[in-house]
Amino acid sequence: MNRILKYVIVDIVKNKIVLAYAIILALFSWSTFSLEDNASKGLLTLLNIILLTVPLVAILFSTIYIYKSSEFIELLVSHPIKRSKIWWSLFAGLASSLAIAFIVGAGIPILIYVDFLKAFMMLSVGILITIIFVAIAFLSSILCRDKAKGIGVSILLWLYFALLFDGVVLFLMFQFSDYPIEKIMVGITALSPIDLSRILILLQLDVSAMMGYTGAIFKDFFGTSIGLVISFTLLILWIVVPFSISLIKFKRKDL
Repeated sequence: MNRILKYVIVDIVKNKIVLAYAIILALFSWSTFSLEDNASKGLLTLLNIILLTVPLVAILFSTIYIYKSSEFIELLVSHPIKRSKIWWSLFAGLASSLAIAFIVGAGIPILIYVDFLKAFMMLSVGILITIIFVAIAFLSSILCRDKAKGIGVSILLWLYFALLFDGVVLFLMFQFSDYPIEKIMVGITALSPIDLSRILILLQLDVSAMMGYTGAIFKDFFGTSIGLVISFTLLILWIVVPFSISLIKFKRKDL
């Protein structure tokens, strides 16, 4: 497993796309904090950029890499190596490489400009979001044998979590505005890792008051120690569930 993992990491590090991804994140981060006179405002601006670009790069790059490595995977399967080790190595290599690129690109300026607690939360959320969308990419690529279809599914999943989910939530809130559905919204938030991550950061920036009564409900739940534990547990489940399903499918798949 260590040899496969080492090969995957070295292969990804050589890829100019990952280097460009880290550089672009760094440019966004440094310029955002340089232009804003307040670190919290800068972090809020950077949050919106990160929650769009990080999931997109993670899911697209991972999906394309898996399809590109199909011959390499078939070669490994032909050897006496457990399929679970092959799949775990690919996942660990992709997730760790993209997470390191995120830390190098966005982590350094965040740690310099933002106080430690907020910086730690932002970095934790960014790393988890990266790994979540790598796991989703593994699931979409194993479910679709056709490369074009698999990449299309990945893009649609990103569009749903990044844009469409918010529209669905706003539609529900508008349609049922006469009913006390604020507490239900807390549960619905768990259905999107991006929304869950956004709320965790917004609560750290003390802007929940701008969200009205719904913000107070979110703060009462996500602002507590138990709420934070549950939130991070849900984000971890967003990694475990898609990857576990993809692992089961890979073990049974006829290559």
